[in-house]
Amino acid sequence: MVNNGVILEVKGLKKLFPIKEGVLGKIKGYVYAVDGVSFNLKKGETLGLVGESGCGKTTVGRCILRLIEPTEGEIIFNGINITSLSNSEMRKFRREMQIVFQDPYASLNPRWTIKNIIGEPLLIHGLAKKRELHEKVLELLLKVGLSEDHLNRFPHEFSGGQRQRICIAKALALKPKFIVLDEPTSSLDVSVQAQILNLLMDLQQELKLTYLFISHNLSVIKHVSNRIAVMYLGKIVELADKEDLFSKQLHPYTKALFSAIPIPDPELTRKRNKIILKGDVPNLINPPSGCRFHPRCEYAMEICRKEEPKLIEIEKNHFVACYLEM
Repeated sequence: MVNNGVILEVKGLKKLFPIKEGVLGKIKGYVYAVDGVSFNLKKGETLGLVGESGCGKTTVGRCILRLIEPTEGEIIFNGINITSLSNSEMRKFRREMQIVFQDPYASLNPRWTIKNIIGEPLLIHGLAKKRELHEKVLELLLKVGLSEDHLNRFPHEFSGGQRQRICIAKALALKPKFIVLDEPTSSLDVSVQAQILNLLMDLQQELKLTYLFISHNLSVIKHVSNRIAVMYLGKIVELADKEDLFSKQLHPYTKALFSAIPIPDPELTRKRNKIILKGDVPNLINPPSGCRFHPRCEYAMEICRKEEPKLIEIEKNHFVACYLEM
């Protein structure tokens, strides 16, 4: 039974990648890709996960689906902790949790027709027999704006936007409740991006889907999300409702990130105060002590260098990990 409409809870999620050396593969250290991430998702909502490249966004999404195994933490889906499930027990949850990858061409088998690509999960999970496959695949194609003419074509015969529609159809094949969208529009032209985003939002309304939308594009995140989580070096530093975060950022990193959003008015662009962060992004092999942002923060205090701030609720539904706000 889902509590208060919550379909997904992530508690203290960590993913450390070992660094090996020598013939024997001796471990000499770890990459702290995700280090203590916690959040929840209510049924039917979209949580936008943003941050610069390398902050751990994609790793979070893949750990939730157990495409890569978490090092620590709990992932509770529909009231069940799936981190403790065996591969065979996990199989039934694969039907309810799907992913749409950033590069549609890389996630499609170039030797298979679209009918085979979309039909494969239906056959594997016993949701369709071969004689029913044509109808079910066609229904999915029509749902994402493609036609029967596309059934027997190969991935290389499609544009980028059409390939992403095929990936979305494949993700929908098993009638999932939750989908991780890993930068699904970043490799597409701007006009095509809008079409795919509108398609995803229409499908969410029609099928009552829940999304984790991963992106570095804040304009896209603003368009699709209900709430937004901001990540920096493997940790969530701020989490709030979309309207609250766009009207008032509390964490210095979030302020810098939002100040870089392009404005289509040159006059406003010249007048606004764009925050330029100093220094380089720290190494995830040896992350800074205390607050991970403190080496680049102009407001850093002694406590920031020694103790890691916790993500706490400063205002209603607005969480931040920063000593300036405590």
